[in-house]
Amino acid sequence: MPILLFLIDTSASMNQRTYLGTTYLDIAKGAVETFMKLRARDPASRGDRYMLITFEEPPYCIKAGWKENHATFMNELKNLQAVGLTTLGHSLRTAFDLLNLNRLVSGIDNYGQGRNPFFLEPAVVVTITDGQKLTSNSNAQNELHLPLTSPLPGSELTREPFRWDQRLFALVLRLPGAASVEQEHLVGVPSDESPITAMCEVTGGEQCYHKWI
Repeated sequence: MPILLFLIDTSASMNQRTYLGTTYLDIAKGAVETFMKLRARDPASRGDRYMLITFEEPPYCIKAGWKENHATFMNELKNLQAVGLTTLGHSLRTAFDLLNLNRLVSGIDNYGQGRNPFFLEPAVVVTITDGQKLTSNSNAQNELHLPLTSPLPGSELTREPFRWDQRLFALVLRLPGAASVEQEHLVGVPSDESPITAMCEVTGGEQCYHKWI
């Protein structure tokens, strides 16, 4: 049963409006809804579990964990508001720790007792952000730093995000505020150098940006 964890940027900069009149946060919500509708058509999705996390401070950032149903997930997604800071590093740490806590509870990770190769629950973390400066209460940063400490139980057992059964993907929104007469015709999946790019690559995932609709 794969776990799909959506990490949504709820920083204040996600309130900026695109040339369509919608905010970046509206685009992010629509992207998640579209993904889930398309995924539901696949018979292999019956065992999927979804989690929803935002850029808020723990534990308020956890909107839907592994125990919440689909209706709760969609309701929490609908009610998201962009009011905080771009705390990408701390939010990623929370996402990875929540997945590790789930593995600890389910028995997938048996520290000191070995692994059961047949007991597998791959995880995919999908981050949707506007790629703006990483901010905190004290300063702004250009580089992504993943904290090594976390208040979640069991976080001291797994500090690194690198796992063979875990991938990080990112969608960076770059939609302009005004429509251009000549839109770019892109071939393939575009990418840009955002702070999250390197983290996606080292976890075996990928980062791309969304410029036009």
